[in-house]
Amino acid sequence: MPVDEVVSASARAGRGAEILARLRADRRRDRCVTHVERVPARAGTAVAWPDWADPVLLGRLRAAGVSAPWSHQVAAADAAFDGRSVVLATGTASGKSLGYLLPVLSRLLADPAARALYLAPTKALAHDQLRAIRALALTAVRAASYDGDTPPAERDWVRAHATFLLTNPDMLHRGILPRHRQFASFLRGLRFVIVDECHGYRGVFGAHVAQVLRRLRRVCARYGAEPVFVLASATVADPGVSASRLTGVEVSVIDEDGSPRGATDFVLYEPPLLLTGPTATERAERAERAAEGAGAPPGAGPAGQVGPAAGDAGGVGRGSNGAGLGADVVPDAGAVADEGDDGVGGWDGVGENGAPIRRSATAEAADLLADLVADGVRTLVFVRSRRAAEVVANSARRALGRVAPELATRVAAYRAGYLAEERRALEAGLRSGKLLGVAATSALELGVDISGLDATVIAGYPGTLASLWQQAGRAGRSGQGALAVLVARDDPLDTYLVHHPEAVFGRPVEATVFDPDNPYVLGPHLECAAAELPLTESDLALFGPAAQGVLDDLVRRGRLRRRPTGWYWTRRDRPDVDIRGVGGPPVRIVESATGRLLGTVDAATSHATVHPGAVYLHQGASFLVEELDLDEAVAFVVAATPDWTTTARDRTEIRVVETTRSWPVDDDLAVHFGTVEVTSQVVGYQRRRITTGEILGMVPLDLPPRHLRTRGVWYVVSEQLLAAARIGPADVPGAVHAAEHAAIGLLPLFATCDRWDIGGVSTALHPDTGQTTVFVYDGHPGGAGFAERGFLRIAPWLRATRDAVAACECRTGCPSCVQSPKCGNGNEPLDKLAARRLLDAVLTRLDPATAPAPAAGREQGREPSGR
Repeated sequence: MPVDEVVSASARAGRGAEILARLRADRRRDRCVTHVERVPARAGTAVAWPDWADPVLLGRLRAAGVSAPWSHQVAAADAAFDGRSVVLATGTASGKSLGYLLPVLSRLLADPAARALYLAPTKALAHDQLRAIRALALTAVRAASYDGDTPPAERDWVRAHATFLLTNPDMLHRGILPRHRQFASFLRGLRFVIVDECHGYRGVFGAHVAQVLRRLRRVCARYGAEPVFVLASATVADPGVSASRLTGVEVSVIDEDGSPRGATDFVLYEPPLLLTGPTATERAERAERAAEGAGAPPGAGPAGQVGPAAGDAGGVGRGSNGAGLGADVVPDAGAVADEGDDGVGGWDGVGENGAPIRRSATAEAADLLADLVADGVRTLVFVRSRRAAEVVANSARRALGRVAPELATRVAAYRAGYLAEERRALEAGLRSGKLLGVAATSALELGVDISGLDATVIAGYPGTLASLWQQAGRAGRSGQGALAVLVARDDPLDTYLVHHPEAVFGRPVEATVFDPDNPYVLGPHLECAAAELPLTESDLALFGPAAQGVLDDLVRRGRLRRRPTGWYWTRRDRPDVDIRGVGGPPVRIVESATGRLLGTVDAATSHATVHPGAVYLHQGASFLVEELDLDEAVAFVVAATPDWTTTARDRTEIRVVETTRSWPVDDDLAVHFGTVEVTSQVVGYQRRRITTGEILGMVPLDLPPRHLRTRGVWYVVSEQLLAAARIGPADVPGAVHAAEHAAIGLLPLFATCDRWDIGGVSTALHPDTGQTTVFVYDGHPGGAGFAERGFLRIAPWLRATRDAVAACECRTGCPSCVQSPKCGNGNEPLDKLAARRLLDAVLTRLDPATAPAPAAGREQGREPSGR
C-alpha cells in the first residue's frame, strides 16, 4: 500500500497510529519493530464536587477549565479531608494532583492556622506544582518552594509566612528537621503532608526517605501536630503496603482510575545488529561518546538517584582450589564500558571478545527524534544519564540541520545540573510548543504538566514497569492519541522484554521494594533524630523493631549517650547523612596544575573510575589521573589527550556470613538467602585504543580491598546436576559466569531495581558451600531488599533468564544475553550454550508449588504469577 494511503487509513485510528505508520514506512525501521500494543481509549467517570469543598476554590477550578472532578479524585479527597491518610495510585495524567489539592487548599482557606507540606523527588515537579497552585490566585494561600534554589532572604520569608511549603526529602532532611525550632509555627499547624510520586522511593533511597518521614512525624508530635499523609503513586502492586511502609501509618488505597485516556500505540523496538565494522571516524566518534559517558557522575541513574550502586567485575579471581571465581562486584559501580549505563558508546559491529553488538539505543533514539521532529511530531525522548541527554539532543540537531535547519533550534536537552532559570525556560518551551523535541533524564518523568505531546521515545528500559508507563504516559496528556516507543538497549533484560510483550503488557506493575529496618540506614537517622530532640523510650516504636538493637550499638560506639531521660547526640556538629546513598564521603577530582575542582565521584566507584592512570572526562575535556589519595578522598588529574580509554579490572571474593532462609529443592539443588560479605579489589586496568578498539595492555594497580556486608541470594548445584546438563569440569566457570550475568540483567523484572544496584559472584567450587554456586547480592551495605525478592521469585526469575539467553540470536554470547557492561574481567570466561543447559537443568528441578513463602511481615507486595 502506498505510504499516503497507509497514513490516511491509520489517521482514522488515531494520532499514534498515524505517526507509527510514517515510521514503519521505512523498511529498516519496520524490521526493528518486534511488537505493537494498542492500548485502547477509556471513557472517564465524572462525579459531583464534594459538599465540603471551598466555593472560592471551586470557582477558580471551573475558571481553569475543570468543570467536574473524576471519581478517583473525589474518593481520595474525601478520605484526606476526613482525616484518613490515603494513597492515590492511578495512571499517568489521571489528575492525581487535584485529588490532594482539593482537600488541602480547602482546609488552608478555612483555617488560617493550618499548614501543608508537599514533598516531590525533583525540583522540577515541585516548581510545576507551585506554578499550578499560584495560577489559582488564592490570596489566602501563601505557597512557596523551599529548596537549594531558594535565595537566603526568601527562606526567611518562607519560614515566617508560608502556609503551603513545597520541597523535597533532601531539604526536609538537611534544612528543615535540623532547624525545626525555626519552623515551629509551621510544624505546629501542619495538617497535611503530600508525598508525590511515592513509587520512586525504592531501594536504599526509599529506606532513607521512610526514616526521614518518621523523624518528621516525631518532631510534629512534639509540637502537637499529627498530619494526614496523602500520597500519589503510579500504578504499582500493593500501593497500600508500600505507602504504609514509607510513612509508618495506616493508609487507605484509591486505585480505581476514573479519568479518560486517549488510545496509545506502544511499540517495542530492537535496533539492528551491526554485522560490519564502522569507519575509523565512526569508531572515534563512538569511543568519544563512550568515554564521555564514563565521565558522567557515577550513580546518576534512574530517578536521578546518586549513590553507590553495584557493578559487575565479572572477573575470574581466586576461587577455591583454583576453580575460578566469576564476579560482578560493587566497586565497579557506575563505570561505563562500551554501551554501559548511558547506552551512548559501544563499538559498532564487534563487541568485547569479538561478539556482535546492536546499534546503541541512544543513537537509534536520536535518529527517531530527528525524524519525528521533522514531521512536526512533538516528541520527548527519555535517556538514562545527563550525558546521554546532551548526546541525543546534539545528534538530532545535527541531523535536522542537514534537512530542516529551521527546526534544529527547536530541539533541546533537559536534565539535572542546569540553572533554575534554564530549567524553567525549557519547561515553558515544552508547554508552549516552542520546543518540538526534548531529550530528558527522569527529571521530566515525574509529573511535570506538559500537554500536547504526541510521542515518547524511551531509550532503554528504565528499570521498572512503573517508570516505563510513567514515561510513556507523558504523551497524549490532553486526551489525544499518542505513540510510545521502547528502544531496547544491548542488554539481557531489554532483549527479553521486546521479545516477550506479555512481560510488559500482560502483568501487574511490580511492588516498590525497600527496607526501612536496614541498620546502615536506620543508625544514621537515629543519630539525626537524637540531634534534633533527645530520643525517648516512647520513640522506639516509631522507628520499628530494629531500633533498640541499633541504639545499643550506637551507644557502644560512642555515637549516642544513654541517660535516664533518653538517648543524646554526643557531638557539636550534626550527623552528616546522604539520603541518596551510603558508602563514605565523595572523592574530589582536582586539577593538579590549577587546584581547580572538576567534580566528584562517590567513594564506592572511586577505585574503578579515578584510579592512577584512569582517563577522566569533564565537559568534553580529557584528563589523566596522576594520584588517588584515599586518606584525603581526592584524585589529582592533569589535562591530556590520550588515544585510549581505560577499564578497571577487579578480583572479588564472597563469604557467607549467615543463612537466613533456605529452600532445599532436592539432593542436587538448593536456594538460599542471607547475609554475605563481599571483598573486592581493583587489581589493574585495561587500555583500549579509541580508533580501533585494539587492547593495548593491562596495567597492574595496588589498591586496598573494599568490604561490603549485605544480603544475597544464591543457589548451589551438585556435580550430578552438572553432569546431567552435559557440563564438564572445564566448562563450569564459563557456564556459571554467563548464567550469573544473565540473572543480574533479569532481576529488575521482578524487583524495583536496576542492574547497577546489584552484583554477583559465581564459582565452580565455593569454600562455604562445597559446591558450584551462583550468588547475586544487593550492592548496598545492609541490603536493599532486591536479593530477597530474587529468593522469593527464584523460579520465574531464572525462567526469564533462561528465555532471554535462548532467544538471543548470537551464537556464543553478546551484550544482549550473557555479556555484562560492568564486567571487570573482560567478560571471560563465558559459555552461553553451557549456561542455557545449566538453567534448563535447574528449572526442571524448581517446582513452584514448593517455592518458599514470604517470611511473616516481610512480603513487600504482590508479584506477577510465574510464567
